[in-house]
Amino acid sequence: MAYAPLPALVHPRQELISCLSFDTVSDVLWSGSASGSVTAHYPTNVRGVTYPATTKGHPVTRLVASEKDVKAVTESGLGSWAKGGMNKWYHNSSQLLSTFCDHPSTANAVILAANGPDASEFVMLNTATGAEIRKVASPPMVNHLRASHSLLISAAADGYIRMHDFRTSNKRDSGVAQNTAFAHSGGIQGLEISGNQIFTCGWGFRQSRPHPDPLVKVYDIRSLKPLPPIPFAQGPAHVSVHPRKSSSLVITSAEGLVNIVDLSNPVSGQEYQQLPIASYISSVAFSPTGAYIAFGDADGYIHMLTSAPVEEEDRVPWNGSEGTPAPWPSAPPPLPEIQWTDSTPLNSVGMPYYSGPLLSSSAILNTRSTYLPPPAKVPEQVLQSMKTIDFVGYASLPRELRGRRNVAPKEPAPKDEGRFRSKAKRASDPDEAAVSPVSSGFIRPEIPRKWRQTDIKYSKFGIEDFDFAFYNQTRYSGLETHIPNCYTNAIIQALFFTQAMRAHAKSHITTSCRIEHCLLCELGFLSRMLEDASGTNCQASNFCKVVARKSQATVLGLVDHGIDGSSPDYGTMIQQFNRFVLEEMAVEGNAPVNPIIVPTLSIAEQLNPPSPVTQMYGIQSETIIECGYCHAVTKRSNMTHAIDLVYPPRKPLPNEASQSQPSNFSELLSASLSRNTSYKATCLSCKQVATFASHRIIRRDALPPLLSISASAFSEDSIRLWMDTKAHGATKRFLGTTASVQGHSDTVEDSELPEIMYELRAMVFESDQFSPVALLAVSGTEHEPVTRSPWYLFNDFVVQNISEEEALNFPSAWKVPCLLYLERQDVINQLDFTGLPCTLDPGILGHQYSVAQRTDWLSLKQSYLKPEERPTPGTVVSIDAEFVALQKEETEYRSDGTKKVLRPSLLTLARVSVLRGGGPLSGRPFIDDYIHTTDTIVDYLTEYSGISFGDLDPQMSRHALVPLKVVYKKLRLLVDLGCIFVGHGLSKDFRIINLFVPPHQILDTVDLYFIKERSRRLSLRFLTWYILKEGIQAVTHDSIEDARAALLLYQKYQEYEEEGRFDEVLEEIYREGKKVNFKPPVDESAKPTSAIIPGPSSALTNIQLAMQMNILRNLSPTAGFMPTFGFNQMQMAAQNQSSRPSFFSPNGMGGVGGGGGQGSGLYDPSFGQYSPQRQQQQQQQQQWNPYMGDGSNPNAGSPSRGPRR
Repeated sequence: MAYAPLPALVHPRQELISCLSFDTVSDVLWSGSASGSVTAHYPTNVRGVTYPATTKGHPVTRLVASEKDVKAVTESGLGSWAKGGMNKWYHNSSQLLSTFCDHPSTANAVILAANGPDASEFVMLNTATGAEIRKVASPPMVNHLRASHSLLISAAADGYIRMHDFRTSNKRDSGVAQNTAFAHSGGIQGLEISGNQIFTCGWGFRQSRPHPDPLVKVYDIRSLKPLPPIPFAQGPAHVSVHPRKSSSLVITSAEGLVNIVDLSNPVSGQEYQQLPIASYISSVAFSPTGAYIAFGDADGYIHMLTSAPVEEEDRVPWNGSEGTPAPWPSAPPPLPEIQWTDSTPLNSVGMPYYSGPLLSSSAILNTRSTYLPPPAKVPEQVLQSMKTIDFVGYASLPRELRGRRNVAPKEPAPKDEGRFRSKAKRASDPDEAAVSPVSSGFIRPEIPRKWRQTDIKYSKFGIEDFDFAFYNQTRYSGLETHIPNCYTNAIIQALFFTQAMRAHAKSHITTSCRIEHCLLCELGFLSRMLEDASGTNCQASNFCKVVARKSQATVLGLVDHGIDGSSPDYGTMIQQFNRFVLEEMAVEGNAPVNPIIVPTLSIAEQLNPPSPVTQMYGIQSETIIECGYCHAVTKRSNMTHAIDLVYPPRKPLPNEASQSQPSNFSELLSASLSRNTSYKATCLSCKQVATFASHRIIRRDALPPLLSISASAFSEDSIRLWMDTKAHGATKRFLGTTASVQGHSDTVEDSELPEIMYELRAMVFESDQFSPVALLAVSGTEHEPVTRSPWYLFNDFVVQNISEEEALNFPSAWKVPCLLYLERQDVINQLDFTGLPCTLDPGILGHQYSVAQRTDWLSLKQSYLKPEERPTPGTVVSIDAEFVALQKEETEYRSDGTKKVLRPSLLTLARVSVLRGGGPLSGRPFIDDYIHTTDTIVDYLTEYSGISFGDLDPQMSRHALVPLKVVYKKLRLLVDLGCIFVGHGLSKDFRIINLFVPPHQILDTVDLYFIKERSRRLSLRFLTWYILKEGIQAVTHDSIEDARAALLLYQKYQEYEEEGRFDEVLEEIYREGKKVNFKPPVDESAKPTSAIIPGPSSALTNIQLAMQMNILRNLSPTAGFMPTFGFNQMQMAAQNQSSRPSFFSPNGMGGVGGGGGQGSGLYDPSFGQYSPQRQQQQQQQQQWNPYMGDGSNPNAGSPSRGPRR
C-alpha cells in the first residue's frame, strides 16, 4: 500500500532528533534529542512530557518504548523511566556507552555496549532493577546491537558485523564473535534484522575520503555469507524493516529520499517519497503496525508517512488501537490565596501568568529607528563581480576591501600563516625574531613578546620548510615543540648547559649500558647533537619517547598525551619531572665501580663512590625529630637530589609565633635547607599525642657541587614573594646571581664558618598563558663576547640573548619560577672527569646481533666491517633509511578546497642501511638493521618503506632486528670518525633519526643534481632511470637499493665533473625530464632492460643483478655452489621473487651457500652444517654486549651468529 505524507510534528526545543520510538500500548511517539532529553509527542501536536535522560548534555543514541517503561541510553548511562517521566533506575558508567538491545536468550535483561580506552565490554543489566548481571569482552567501537534467534548481532565502526552466542560459556571471553563479516570499509551506520537476513548500510572510501556506500549489504544470519546487495544510488543513511511485512524494507538517504523496497519483487515493487526537509534526516522509526513511518531531522521536525486513511474520522492510532491512555504531566497546583497584612512579604506574590502580549514583544520596539545609522550597503565592486547560482549570489572580496572588518578588537584570532623558507621574506623589526607570528590564543599585553609561546606551522613542503633560523640568531640550538612530552625541553637545556652533567651524559653513551630505554643515554646523544648543531634547531624526540616508556613517569602523571582541549599543569609537571629524571639518571649511571668526580667526598664514599649524578646533585641530610612531651629524639638519614623551597605562612596559626618573611633568595634557600617544621602525632615512646619539632641538618661537606631547586611557587603569596618591589625610587630584586648558605659543622659553630657561595646557572619559568610553557635562561655560556650578556632565553626553538636584569626580575605574576640550578663556586672547578670514558669502541661495526628469535642469518644482506676496513676521516659511505608511521597526519580541509596541516605524521626509524663507498667491496652494505619498536604502528608505509607486518616483531621477523640505541651508536660512531655520507634526501632522514651530521660530512644527490633557478628537485627514481639507465622502486622501496643508486649517482657526478660537462648534463636532465613530467615511463621502470631476466614479472633490477653476479664470481670454486645452482636456477629464482627485491644476499651470505663470504669457511655447503669455527664463534658471541663493542669478541669484524632471545 502506498504511503502519503502527514503534517510534521515539532520538537518543543527544535533540537536535533537523534532517535525515535513508537509506543507499543499508547498513541504516543517518543523522541530523543541531541541535548539528552526524551519527549513524548501526540498526534494533535500537543506538547507532552519531557525529561532529561542525562545531566551531562550527551545525545540520546537509542530509545526503546516498551509496555511499562521507556529506556534511553547516552554516552554516560542507561536509564528506565515511567511513561510519566519518573525515573525507575539509572546505570552510570565510566566507559562510553553507544547502544543497547534485549538479551537474546535471557528474559528481563538487556545488553549494553560499553567502549573504553583500554577494553570494550558487553554489560548485562536487569531490566527491573538496573543491577549489573555480568560483563563479557566485546569488540571495540560497537555502535549497533540487534538480537535474533538466540544470537546477538553487533556492528562496529571498523566496518565488521559479528555474531555472538552467550550460551556457549559463562566466562568473560564469551562475548568473542562466533562469526564475522566485513561489510563497509568506512564504518557501519545502520543495522536491521528480518528473519534470516541482516541488512546494513554504512560508509566507504572514494579517493581516500569517506563517502556513503551506495549499496545496502545483505547477509544470511545463519552463516554470515553475503547475499545480493540492494543498490541505492543516493547513499543510504538509514535502513528499517517493516514490522508486519518482513519482505518490505525502507531505505532513507540523509537528504530525505525514501525508497520502500519489496524484497520479493525488487524490480517493480518500489516506492519513492521525498521528504520536505531543510537539513538532513537523523533518525527513522516504524510504528508497531507498520502503518506509520517517522523521520526525525536536524532542525527538530518529525516528518510522518502513513499508509492508513488520512481522514480524521477514519484515523488509525499510531499503535494500532486505543490501548492505554497517553500519560500527561501533572497539572500545577492552584495558586494560594494571599491575605494581605502589613507583614506580608512581597516575594509571596508569584510571577503572573500573562494572557496578552507584553510590551517587550511589540513590533514597534523591534523596528529600526530613523535616528540609527542605516545598514551598510554592499560595495559596488562586489556587485559587479557577483554571479547568481540558484538565486544565491557569489562574489570574491576585492583585495582593497580585505582587512579586519566587523571584528571585535579583543582577543585577536591567531593567524594561520607561518614563516617558511619557501617564502623567503624577512621582517624589518628585529624583535620579531623572538616571537612566532602564530600565537596560541589571546596574549595578555604585559607579557613581553619574547616570552610568549611559539607554535610551529606546516606548509605543503612539511616541517622542513618552517624557517627556524628566523627565530634563533645565536650559536646555541633550540628544541622543537611538535613532539609529545616536549615540555621537557627546558630541563634538557638546563642539564646540557651544566658542564658536569653534560660530560657525564656524553661519557655514558660510550659505556656498555644494557638498559634499552635509558634517559642518560638519550641525554648524552642529545648533548652531542646540540654541540654539533651550533644554532641549528634540534628535536628531543628520542628522549621524549623514552620518557613515555618509563612506567614510573606514567604513574607520576609526567607523560603528556597531547589531548586536544586539555590544559595540563606544566608548572607542577616540570618540577616533578626534574626530581624524577635526576633520580632515574642516578640509577642508570651507577656502575659497579664509579669514578671519583667530586674531590670532597668522605672517606667512606671514596672507598665505594656513589653514581656520578649522586656525587654531583646528591644531598645527604639528617632529620632530627623531637617529641614536645617526653623530648624523645629520633634521627633519620635521607638522600635527595633536589630541594623544595618552603615558604613561611603569611598568617601564623593560633598559638604559633609569627615568622618573618625572607627578604632575598639566600634567606629562603637557607630556611628550606634546614626545614624547621612542627606537627602533631602520637609519640611511640610516651604514647601521647604531642607536638613534634623537626629540623634538617646538612653538613658542609655534604652540600653538593650542583644544587637543583624546585621553586614550589603554587600560591599567590609565594609568587608575590618573588616579585620585584620598589622603594625610594629603586627596584629591589628578590633573586640575585649568587646565593649563600651555611652548612653544619660538628667542631666549629656554624656562625663562625664562612658562608658557602652558589652561583645561579639556569632557571626554568612558567609563563602565565592559556597554554603554559616552560622557559629557560642559561648563564655563564662559554666563549661569548665581553659586550654580550651571558644570559640566554630558550623558549623552545626561539633563542635570544637577554640582559641580566630582564632574566632575574619578576615584574608581574605572569612570570612564575619553577626550577633553579646553582653551582658551588669553591668546588665546581675541581671536578675531575678524567676517569670517565670518552670514546666509542669501533668494534660495534663488526659485530652481528639481533633480538629476533627467527633471524635467518644466512640470508642477511650485510657483510660486517673487518678491523682493516674501519672508517677513517673522509671515508665515503652511502646511507638510506626507511620509516613507519606511529601517527597519521591530521589535516583540516577548508571550504575553498585548501587544506591546513594541524599535526604532521609521526614517523619512527624502521630500517637503516649503510654501504661501503669505495674499495673492492664498494656498494656492499655493512649495516642493514631493522629497528625494534614497542610503539603502536598505525601504518607500515609498505609502498614507500618496504616494511611489512612482522618485520619489526621479535617473534616474527627474520631480519637483523636491533634496538634503536644500537643503531644510533653505530651512526654516531660513523659521524665521529669523520665519514662522508652519500644519499638522497638525507636532511629528512637524519631529522627523523634525530641525528645531526655536520654539513661538510653530507653529500646529498638531491642538492648535487639541482638547479636553484628551476625550483624543482629531482627524485631518486627519475635520476636512476635517466642517468644510470636502471629502474628502481618498481614495486616498493628498498634501502640498500636506494643507497646503492645514490652512490652510483655520486660517482657519475664525479665523472661528469672531471670531464667538465656536468652543467651541460644537468641542463639536459631538466630538459628531458620536463617532457615526461620528471617521472620514468611505467614500462621502463617496471621492466629491467637486462636480457638475463626476461618478462615483466621480475622485481630484480640490473643493479641488484650485477651485484648478484659479482657474488657468484667471487665465490670459491670449492664451495660447490656453481655446479649445483647454475644459470637456469638463478633465472627461475629471479622470476619467482616477490617478497624481497633480491634473492641473493649482496654480501655473499644469502641463498644456499652464502656462508660468511669468500674464504670465510664458516658454512660448508657440501655437508650443510656449520664448521667448528662457526660453532666456536657462536659460543663467544654470547658474551658480547650488543650496545657497544667492548673487545670481548676476538673475531670482531667477522660475521657471527647472534644470541637468541
